[in-house]
Amino acid sequence: MIPSGLGGAVSTRVSNELGAGHPQAARLAVQVVFVLAVTEGILIGALMILVRHIWGNAYSNEKEVVNYVAFMMPILAVSNFFDGLQAILSGTARGCGWQKIGAFVNLGSYYLVGIPAAVLLAFVLNVGGKGLWIGIICALLVQVSSLLIITIRTNWEQQAKRASERVYDAAIPVTMVS
Repeated sequence: MIPSGLGGAVSTRVSNELGAGHPQAARLAVQVVFVLAVTEGILIGALMILVRHIWGNAYSNEKEVVNYVAFMMPILAVSNFFDGLQAILSGTARGCGWQKIGAFVNLGSYYLVGIPAAVLLAFVLNVGGKGLWIGIICALLVQVSSLLIITIRTNWEQQAKRASERVYDAAIPVTMVS
Protein backbone atom coordinates (compact mmCIF):
# COMPACT_ATOMS: atom_id res chain seq x y z
CA MET A 1 0.00 0.00 0.00
CA ILE A 2 2.87 2.38 0.69
CA PRO A 3 4.20 2.20 -2.89
CA SER A 4 0.71 2.87 -4.26
CA GLY A 5 0.53 6.01 -2.16
CA LEU A 6 4.01 7.02 -3.26
CA GLY A 7 2.99 6.43 -6.89
CA GLY A 8 0.00 8.71 -6.50
CA ALA A 9 2.09 11.31 -4.71
CA VAL A 10 4.84 11.34 -7.32
CA SER A 11 2.27 11.54 -10.10
CA THR A 12 0.71 14.62 -8.54
CA ARG A 13 4.01 16.23 -7.62
CA VAL A 14 5.61 15.66 -11.03
CA SER A 15 2.58 16.97 -12.92
CA ASN A 16 2.35 20.05 -10.67
CA GLU A 17 6.07 20.83 -10.93
CA LEU A 18 6.14 20.35 -14.69
CA GLY A 19 3.02 22.47 -15.08
CA ALA A 20 4.60 25.20 -12.94
CA GLY A 21 7.72 25.16 -15.11
CA HIS A 22 10.02 23.61 -12.49
CA PRO A 23 11.57 20.62 -14.28
CA GLN A 24 14.40 20.09 -11.79
CA ALA A 25 11.91 19.96 -8.90
CA ALA A 26 9.97 17.28 -10.79
CA ARG A 27 13.18 15.31 -11.33
CA LEU A 28 14.10 15.64 -7.65
CA ALA A 29 10.65 14.42 -6.61
CA VAL A 30 11.13 11.29 -8.72
CA GLN A 31 14.56 10.66 -7.21
CA VAL A 32 13.33 11.10 -3.64
CA VAL A 33 10.33 8.83 -4.12
CA PHE A 34 12.50 6.22 -5.85
CA VAL A 35 14.83 6.12 -2.84
CA LEU A 36 11.82 5.86 -0.51
CA ALA A 37 10.40 2.97 -2.57
CA VAL A 38 13.72 1.11 -2.57
CA THR A 39 14.07 1.59 1.18
CA GLU A 40 10.49 0.47 1.83
CA GLY A 41 10.93 -2.54 -0.45
CA ILE A 42 14.10 -3.65 1.31
CA LEU A 43 12.61 -3.21 4.79
CA ILE A 44 9.33 -4.98 4.00
CA GLY A 45 11.16 -7.69 2.04
CA ALA A 46 13.53 -8.33 4.94
CA LEU A 47 10.59 -8.48 7.33
CA MET A 48 8.75 -10.92 5.07
CA ILE A 49 11.80 -13.17 4.92
CA LEU A 50 12.41 -12.96 8.68
CA VAL A 51 8.84 -13.95 9.63
CA ARG A 52 8.33 -16.50 6.87
CA HIS A 53 8.30 -19.47 9.28
CA ILE A 54 5.80 -17.72 11.58
CA TRP A 55 3.45 -16.10 9.05
CA GLY A 56 1.78 -19.32 7.91
CA ASN A 57 0.59 -20.04 11.46
CA ALA A 58 -1.75 -17.05 11.19
CA TYR A 59 -3.68 -18.93 8.50
CA SER A 60 -3.40 -22.59 9.38
CA ASN A 61 -2.12 -25.07 11.95
CA GLU A 62 -1.25 -27.60 9.26
CA LYS A 63 2.48 -28.08 8.92
CA GLU A 64 2.25 -28.42 5.12
CA VAL A 65 0.56 -25.01 4.75
CA VAL A 66 3.01 -23.32 7.14
CA ASN A 67 5.96 -24.81 5.25
CA TYR A 68 4.54 -23.75 1.86
CA VAL A 69 4.04 -20.19 3.08
CA ALA A 70 7.63 -20.18 4.38
CA PHE A 71 8.81 -21.48 1.01
CA MET A 72 6.88 -18.82 -0.96
CA MET A 73 7.64 -15.75 1.19
CA PRO A 74 11.09 -14.96 -0.30
CA ILE A 75 9.54 -15.04 -3.79
CA LEU A 76 6.72 -12.79 -2.61
CA ALA A 77 9.29 -10.43 -1.05
CA VAL A 78 11.03 -10.06 -4.42
CA SER A 79 7.68 -9.50 -6.12
CA ASN A 80 6.74 -6.87 -3.53
CA PHE A 81 10.04 -5.05 -4.06
CA PHE A 82 9.69 -4.79 -7.83
CA ASP A 83 5.98 -3.99 -7.60
CA GLY A 84 6.86 -1.01 -5.40
CA LEU A 85 9.34 0.27 -7.98
CA GLN A 86 6.77 -0.27 -10.72
CA ALA A 87 4.18 1.72 -8.78
CA ILE A 88 6.35 4.82 -8.46
CA LEU A 89 7.67 4.60 -12.01
CA SER A 90 4.10 4.28 -13.30
CA GLY A 91 3.20 7.30 -11.17
CA THR A 92 6.05 9.20 -12.78
CA ALA A 93 4.76 8.24 -16.22
CA ARG A 94 1.25 9.44 -15.32
CA GLY A 95 2.64 12.70 -13.95
CA CYS A 96 4.51 13.32 -17.19
CA GLY A 97 1.40 12.59 -19.27
CA TRP A 98 2.75 9.33 -20.67
CA GLN A 99 -0.37 7.24 -20.06
CA LYS A 100 -0.14 5.69 -23.52
CA ILE A 101 3.50 4.69 -22.98
CA GLY A 102 2.60 3.20 -19.60
CA ALA A 103 -0.23 1.22 -21.16
CA PHE A 104 2.05 -0.22 -23.85
CA VAL A 105 4.72 -1.11 -21.28
CA ASN A 106 2.11 -2.85 -19.10
CA LEU A 107 0.59 -4.72 -22.03
CA GLY A 108 3.95 -5.87 -23.32
CA SER A 109 5.25 -6.80 -19.90
CA TYR A 110 2.33 -9.00 -18.93
CA TYR A 111 1.00 -10.34 -22.24
CA LEU A 112 4.33 -10.91 -23.97
CA VAL A 113 6.50 -11.85 -20.98
CA GLY A 114 4.70 -12.42 -17.67
CA ILE A 115 1.76 -14.59 -18.66
CA PRO A 116 3.73 -16.84 -21.05
CA ALA A 117 6.51 -17.24 -18.46
CA ALA A 118 3.98 -18.05 -15.72
CA VAL A 119 2.16 -20.62 -17.86
CA LEU A 120 5.41 -22.20 -19.01
CA LEU A 121 6.85 -22.43 -15.51
CA ALA A 122 3.68 -23.44 -13.67
CA PHE A 123 2.07 -25.86 -16.11
CA VAL A 124 4.65 -27.02 -18.66
CA LEU A 125 7.64 -27.29 -16.34
CA ASN A 126 5.38 -28.20 -13.37
CA VAL A 127 6.86 -25.63 -10.99
CA GLY A 128 3.39 -24.87 -9.60
CA GLY A 129 2.52 -21.76 -7.64
CA LYS A 130 6.14 -20.72 -7.50
CA GLY A 131 6.17 -20.65 -11.31
CA LEU A 132 3.13 -18.37 -11.40
CA TRP A 133 4.83 -15.87 -9.09
CA ILE A 134 8.10 -16.06 -11.02
CA GLY A 135 6.11 -15.20 -14.16
CA ILE A 136 4.73 -12.13 -12.39
CA ILE A 137 8.26 -11.20 -11.32
CA CYS A 138 9.43 -11.52 -14.95
CA ALA A 139 6.70 -9.09 -16.02
CA LEU A 140 7.61 -6.71 -13.20
CA LEU A 141 11.27 -6.80 -14.22
CA VAL A 142 10.36 -5.85 -17.79
CA GLN A 143 8.04 -3.10 -16.53
CA VAL A 144 10.57 -1.65 -14.10
CA SER A 145 13.42 -1.86 -16.62
CA SER A 146 11.39 -0.20 -19.38
CA LEU A 147 9.95 2.57 -17.20
CA LEU A 148 13.31 3.18 -15.52
CA ILE A 149 15.07 3.59 -18.87
CA ILE A 150 12.33 5.97 -20.03
CA THR A 151 12.52 7.96 -16.78
CA ILE A 152 16.33 8.17 -16.78
CA ARG A 153 16.38 9.35 -20.39
CA THR A 154 13.71 12.00 -19.77
CA ASN A 155 14.49 15.56 -20.82
CA TRP A 156 12.78 17.31 -17.91
CA GLU A 157 13.03 20.77 -19.45
CA GLN A 158 11.24 19.53 -22.57
CA GLN A 159 8.58 17.84 -20.41
CA ALA A 160 7.95 21.12 -18.56
CA LYS A 161 7.56 22.92 -21.88
CA ARG A 162 5.10 20.26 -23.12
CA ALA A 163 3.10 20.48 -19.89
CA SER A 164 2.88 24.24 -20.27
CA GLU A 165 1.73 23.88 -23.88
CA ARG A 166 -0.95 21.35 -22.85
CA VAL A 167 -2.26 23.74 -20.22
CA TYR A 168 -2.46 26.69 -22.60
CA ASP A 169 -3.91 24.61 -25.44
CA ALA A 170 -6.65 23.33 -23.16
CA ALA A 171 -7.55 26.77 -21.83
CA ILE A 172 -10.94 28.01 -22.91
CA PRO A 173 -10.71 31.42 -24.53
CA VAL A 174 -12.63 34.06 -22.67
CA THR A 175 -14.63 36.41 -24.85
CA MET A 176 -15.97 39.71 -23.72
CA VAL A 177 -19.73 40.01 -23.90
CA SER A 178 -20.92 43.54 -24.64
